[in-house]
Parts: sequence; structure tokens; C-alpha cells
Amino acid sequence: MGIWALGINHKTAPVSVRERVAFNPASMPSALVDICHVNAATEAVILSTCNRTEIYGSSVEFNWNQVRDWLAHHHGLNASELDSALYCLEGDAAVQHTMRVASGLDSLVLGEPQILGQMKSAYAVAQEAGTVGSELGRLFRQTFSIAKRVRTDTAIGENPVSVAFAAVRMAQHIFSDLGRSTALLIGAGETIELVARHLRHAGIEKIIVANRTLARAQHLAEEFHAEAVLLEDIPEVLAEADIVIASTASPFPVLGKGAVEKALKKRRHKPMFMVDIAVPRDIEAEVADLGDVYLYTVDDLRSIIEENVRSREDAALQAEELILAGVEHFMRELKVLDAVHTVTDLRAHVDRVREEQLIKAIKQLQNGAEPEKVLRQFAHTFSNKLLHAPTIALRQAAADGRMDVFDSTRELFQLGDTVDAASTGDD
Repeated sequence: MGIWALGINHKTAPVSVRERVAFNPASMPSALVDICHVNAATEAVILSTCNRTEIYGSSVEFNWNQVRDWLAHHHGLNASELDSALYCLEGDAAVQHTMRVASGLDSLVLGEPQILGQMKSAYAVAQEAGTVGSELGRLFRQTFSIAKRVRTDTAIGENPVSVAFAAVRMAQHIFSDLGRSTALLIGAGETIELVARHLRHAGIEKIIVANRTLARAQHLAEEFHAEAVLLEDIPEVLAEADIVIASTASPFPVLGKGAVEKALKKRRHKPMFMVDIAVPRDIEAEVADLGDVYLYTVDDLRSIIEENVRSREDAALQAEELILAGVEHFMRELKVLDAVHTVTDLRAHVDRVREEQLIKAIKQLQNGAEPEKVLRQFAHTFSNKLLHAPTIALRQAAADGRMDVFDSTRELFQLGDTVDAASTGDD
């Protein structure tokens, strides 16, 4: 078995490409089962966020093309469309990458904490789907442990930099006094909750939360003293909004150009600031063509985020050291686990051969055979059967010039240097 990771992220592809391989949360369990069913993976966990889609897997024999083809087919794409954006890692490189992602070191916002929760959710979904076995289970437990240490033992999370924070910071650049502005938040997930928190801290007074389910919107609205509406009610409240920040899991846009045009007429073309941090995008791209709208995507937030990243770079170096130690520990454990499997298989083989010969010996004794003769035959046959396959392997190793096999054999059986002595005795 071998661990690998294949994916696409904000470093390798723009949002227009990333949104095409994003997984709908509702379809995630079936996707996990399917990738294992087609033998692209033995174990699998899929992480899909606004900045990345990654598949973490374990396979007896990893086939990069097979996983790529499955990903493309699942999303109705040609595999060649993904070649330039995909990356693939195996072994300790895959383990290191997984730990870096969970620790926020591979995020658009260095050290952002949300990714750890997203990875835990992805892992939980895979567990529920039955696609997590011993290897990925061990990997993710170790990954979560390392990510926690990075969070507690370094200063990487001290400064509040995130996509949500960056969106609010950009709004502050455009509106000198947020206290006079109204914000419409589309969605009610973790990111929107963080946006609402930053907006309140920035002094905004009126917030409207729109969501597919009213109960979730109301829950969030109560916390931030906001108004809750359904997604279908957005056209009725859109004209009130100076700031619109969207982050849902919808596979299709929830806010179109026509609705925005009508809202602008009601506002007498008073400008609107919009940030779409969803992948796939929540706001139609054509909205950016409207003269009184300033529409930004997650990719546009990069410059603001980069300003805040510098404060975390020293902490990131410490985090990298923790991760390298975690990788080393995990790979050592994995090797020990492989050894345990081998030892278990070896003992089972010896037990099987012994039982076979013991049954024969007991039958011979029951039939009145001489005990000493039976015991000698048992010992002779037992040792011959155990040594048959290793003897053939040693002869083949000799023919191939693989002297390391002989060294390992002598070490395993503590034979010492007896070759010359044996040869002298024969002479």
C-alpha cells in the first residue's frame, strides 16, 4: 500500500478552472465510493474548498492517469484540460503536503485556521462513506495532531488574516465609514460567519443574512443581531446592500446580472461592493460589467492577503520544522506497521505448515507407527517445507549477484560467518 495526493489549488489554476472540479457536498459520499469502486484508490478522502480540490488516497499500485481520468470523467471534462493544473505527490511528499495543508501552510492565507476544520469534515465524510482504512486513518490522525501543535506552539495564528478578513479589509478601503453601510451576506457557513464577525468588529450596523434554509440564516442572524431571509428573497433586499459577500455551496450562481441591474436602479446607481468567495462562483461573472458594481473574486483578494502574510513567515518556518518531524514519525510508524504485517504473515505461514505436519504425525501415531520414527519424519518434513521457498530464493539471488540477500539472511537467522568453515569441512 502507498499513500498519495492528487489535486488542484489556487497556485496551479484560476477560479474559472477550480470551480469546474469542485465537489458538491451532497454528492461527496457517492464520489468517494465511486473512486474506490473503479479501483482508482483503495482508500480515499476528498477535500473540496474554494481554493483547492484534493484527493488523498492509498493504493496497492498507484496509477496517476487513472485518478486523473476519474476526476475528469466525474466532472464531465477531458483529462487533457486538467494536465497543466494538476499536481501529484507520493509517499513522504504526500504526507508532508497533507500536513502542510491542514496546518494552513499551503493556503492562500498563510496559517488560516478554517482549512483544518474543512479537512476534519472531509475526513468524517469519508469515514461515514466507508472509504477510510488503516493507512489514511493513521495519516489523518497524525495530521490533525501536528496541525494542533502548529496552532498552539507557534504564532502562526495570532494575526487575523483569512479570506473573510481580506474581504472586509477591502470593504474598509472602499467605504470610509462602514457604520453607515448595509451588508448582505449570502450563505450561512463558517466563512460567512467569520465575515459577519469581522464586519461587526469593523463597526457595521446592519447585516442581512440570506441562505437556502431560513433556520440556519436565523441562527446566524441572532448571533450578530442581523436580519435573516431566504435566497429567493434576495431581489427584495438587494437594493439595501452596499456590501455583498457571497459564500455558498451552490453549484450554480445564486445572484444574476438582471437582479443586480434592478437593484442599482432602485439605488439610483449608488455603487455596490461585491466579493464572491465561493467556488463555484455565486455571482454571475457578467455582473462585473455593470458600471456601478465593484465585483471581486477570491483571486482578487491576493494582494491584501499578501500584506498580512509577512507577519506569519517566521512562525511558518517553525511550523515547517514541526511538520518535518511529524512526517518522519509517521513514515517510521508506517514502516513498523508494514513489519508487523510481515511478521504476522510469517507466523501464520509457520503455524499453517506445522499444523499440516502435526495432523499427519498424530494420524501415524494413532495407526500404531513407531513414535521416534514419526517424530523424526515430522521434524524433517517440517524443516524442509519451511526452507524450500527461501532456498530457491537464495539460489536465484546468487545467480543474480544479489549478495545483500545473503547478508540479510545471515542477519535474520544469526548465522554468523560460517561459509568458509562449511566449505573446509566438505573438503
